[in-house]
Amino acid sequence: MYYPENFEQKIGFDKIRDILKSKCFSVQGREFVDKIRFSSNIRIVKKLHDQSSEFINLVTIHGSFPSTEFSDMRPVLANLKTPGSYILSEDLHELMHSLISLNEIKSYFRNTDNDKYPELLFLASRINLDPSLLSNAQKIIDEKGDIKDTASPVLNNIRKSISSKQSKALKETRKAYEFAKKSGYIPENSEITIRNGRSVIPLKASNKRAIGGIIHDESSTGQTAFVEAPVSFEIHNEIIELENEERREVIKILTEFTDFLRPFIPDIIVGQRTLGIFDFVKAKANTALLFKASQPVLNTKKIIEIKNAVHPLLFLSHKEQGKKVVPLDININPENRIIIISGPNAGGKSVCLKTVGLLQYMLQCGLLIPASPDSRFHIFSRLFIDIGDEQSIENDLSTYSSHLLNMKYFLANSNGNTIFLIDEFGTGTEPQFGGAIAEATLEQLNNNQSFGVITTHYSNLKLAAEKLPGLVNAAMLFDSKKLQPLYKLQVGKPGSSFTFEIAEKIGFPCDVLNRARKKSGNKYVRFDKQLQQLEIEKLNLEKQKQKIDSTDSNLNLLMDKYNSLMKDLEKSKKQIIKEAREQAADIINESNKAVEKTIREIKEAGADKEKTKNIREILNKKKEKLKKVKPEPIRKKEVIESISTFPDAPVKVGDFVKIKDTNTVGELLSVNKDEAVISVNDLKVTTPVKKLVKSSAPSIKAQRRTSYQSIVHDINQKAAKFSLSLDLRGKRADEAMALLQKYIDEALLLNIREVSILHGKGWGILREIIREYLQSVDEIEKFGDAPVDMGGAGITKVHFRF
Repeated sequence: MYYPENFEQKIGFDKIRDILKSKCFSVQGREFVDKIRFSSNIRIVKKLHDQSSEFINLVTIHGSFPSTEFSDMRPVLANLKTPGSYILSEDLHELMHSLISLNEIKSYFRNTDNDKYPELLFLASRINLDPSLLSNAQKIIDEKGDIKDTASPVLNNIRKSISSKQSKALKETRKAYEFAKKSGYIPENSEITIRNGRSVIPLKASNKRAIGGIIHDESSTGQTAFVEAPVSFEIHNEIIELENEERREVIKILTEFTDFLRPFIPDIIVGQRTLGIFDFVKAKANTALLFKASQPVLNTKKIIEIKNAVHPLLFLSHKEQGKKVVPLDININPENRIIIISGPNAGGKSVCLKTVGLLQYMLQCGLLIPASPDSRFHIFSRLFIDIGDEQSIENDLSTYSSHLLNMKYFLANSNGNTIFLIDEFGTGTEPQFGGAIAEATLEQLNNNQSFGVITTHYSNLKLAAEKLPGLVNAAMLFDSKKLQPLYKLQVGKPGSSFTFEIAEKIGFPCDVLNRARKKSGNKYVRFDKQLQQLEIEKLNLEKQKQKIDSTDSNLNLLMDKYNSLMKDLEKSKKQIIKEAREQAADIINESNKAVEKTIREIKEAGADKEKTKNIREILNKKKEKLKKVKPEPIRKKEVIESISTFPDAPVKVGDFVKIKDTNTVGELLSVNKDEAVISVNDLKVTTPVKKLVKSSAPSIKAQRRTSYQSIVHDINQKAAKFSLSLDLRGKRADEAMALLQKYIDEALLLNIREVSILHGKGWGILREIIREYLQSVDEIEKFGDAPVDMGGAGITKVHFRF
């Protein structure tokens, strides 16, 4: 049960119904939307959730679902139960389309995995129609809704006779027209026309009796008479008789078909209902996709753990304005059953409360909700809400009286399986007394072991939450320095109303505010404001600390690389000096040999001047030759490093890893689900975790050379194999997104200007998922449907920024 009667309007669920109805194609689908009811049966709720989730997965994997656009045949079928009645041709046409849809659904599920879609397969199993129903209907009626000539031999002969006589009548009329035209009886520029379903000849009024026949009409001026030729008149009479025979034969055919159809009417009605259910389930699935909703965990423990939840209507509103909704996290459990939320006005308290209420109600109505799939919900038997002004002139109720009536109902009907939501608890009367009644009511609700969320400005309720077990304070965070709400819920501490600060922000007169501050006195100064601001500063400090830690980590990496490079340079320096000294020693030795040889030859020549001169010239030439000797370039030693890998060893952040099938080795920086980020020479590379194996650390030179060659090789390979179109038709959502992300990354890497994504039309689910992702890529300038002649809505053209 839920309370009050207008609960859905107060919580906004009436707008959710409207959205669901807009997604339905059929009258019966919309009727099922109207029949949505709050349920406390966990088995039923789970079944309804499973239907929607299975439908989303089904169309994502197996493509578009057969059409569920059909007419409501229930009134027609009810009338056909009477013997002697017969179905009209237009109704038979609509029935044929329903039968086609039912057969297509049956066929669709023959190609699916029975284990993955048990709830939908159960629905499809209710379709139990005789195959001859459709085949017999198709023998009688065509796609336009007309009875076929071949529906019976008699009908075929009648229609051939009618066609023959119509041709003959037209021929006779043409003859009479030519005669009248030659005789000058026909007005200028007049032709054979139709009056009362018959071919007639326009004659001048003065000659209207010239050819005999029947006058059917006159012109508005009375100058032209429209006359049917005598011969064609007789033929048309024969045609009328044939048309009467045709109608009788058509009725006979439809009556015979109805007699055949009548025993199957109960099965057809079940089939029609099943079509309506599939239309309804499809509408719920499409609405879930619109809200980015998912299926949470249902538990029998009294725990509500909501993660990353958004109010669906607020989400749509913000989406249209290009804004994002701050997600809500809240945990209600047996230890903290009632949450008291305080904070400034327009800080998000009411939105938080309505989000909890609407999501809980949507959930128990069998709808998927916009929250993380690992959120946990309990199924309550009672859901109460007190929001807004319920004053009534007719019932002589004030605002506060209406709130008291609600509280009276809550106290009388709440128990341990109740969740209640109260906005601005205790307001509407004198604060001192209103707060006291609110506190006493809160104590009783707590004694009843009920669960709930309350928003308030009353200090005594905040203090009660500190004292009473089962209650806990919470605050909507507010930046008192910037004077702006953060729309983030923090459980554990109360919030301040920031009354004076908000008044100052809107330009309230300063002198009035100063007098108000004096009147309030130091006695009522609350420390929750300072505590909350400290909490905000703490959050900011944590963010700064994360940035500093990240920078520090990067700095440590750079320092390690710097030290490694310095060691390499020091080794290289020593090697260079050693080789330079060896070369210098060789030069000196060579010089000494040349000098010694010269001295020896001079001595042997007996100091002969001419010979001495020649020897000196040889020495000088040797000297010049040695001057021209350049030091041999010092060869850089090729660092041929054998990189050891450990395929069976698990990888963790900080390890050196090698990408399979490449020579790329880097340090593992982070792991997020199935994606890993590694650092290769200060270049961050994202790759699937399954492609990594643990390896030994390479030297910086080897790593640089190998990784550079590997990257260049990979880019060349990607450029050679890259296609300007990506076909995602028939892919599951997760598979399609993985392929799309990789494809877009490669397109950006290769500097591609324009690509095409093939997703097909179907229900548009895959198209919507793809476009949601494309919208998040900053490097994409625009995207949209391809031209009609190139695939239209089945292809998305993507243009990149350059």
